[in-house]
Amino acid sequence: MRWLLPLLALLPALALAEGPRVTLNTSQGEIVIELNQEQAPATAANFLEYVDAGFYDGTVFHRVIRGFMIQGGGFTEELSRKSTRAPIRNEATKTLPNLRGTIAMARTSAPDSATSQFFINLTDNGFLNAGVRGPGYAVFGKVTQGMGVVDAIARKQTTRKQGMADVPVEPVTIETVTVVESEG
Repeated sequence: MRWLLPLLALLPALALAEGPRVTLNTSQGEIVIELNQEQAPATAANFLEYVDAGFYDGTVFHRVIRGFMIQGGGFTEELSRKSTRAPIRNEATKTLPNLRGTIAMARTSAPDSATSQFFINLTDNGFLNAGVRGPGYAVFGKVTQGMGVVDAIARKQTTRKQGMADVPVEPVTIETVTVVESEG
């Protein structure tokens, strides 16, 4: 029984284990996201590769739907589509639901078509979860700071522009995305 006490002492530390964090510096303020490498390893790695390459710098949130989500990571301010790497496998699971404040991969109707675009859920969007209406949308992290910024972006007036709906009238730019250095 003595051997159990040291193991129990480790439990709080394990529960506090965090994944890598990234900061999205936007024209509206800062959003910090913690990635879930444990449950969505390929998706988190894909996102980090785009971050490391500086891909997201200067892109915009090009699709903003109040009460649903804000989407970015694929277009310049002029709404030119950026060239991406090959699509990744969809890691959507029932254990990673699309809840308010989570970040998930955007994709086409093909399950394994996600590249660089992501969205942040503004509300619990259960219909996007794996198994509800098909393969679902892969959640790979959550906002840990800056939901007020996310909500402010969601309140932006939108329009139709260059054949795209729900585009903010005033561009919301993702100025830089950086990995947060761990403390200690």
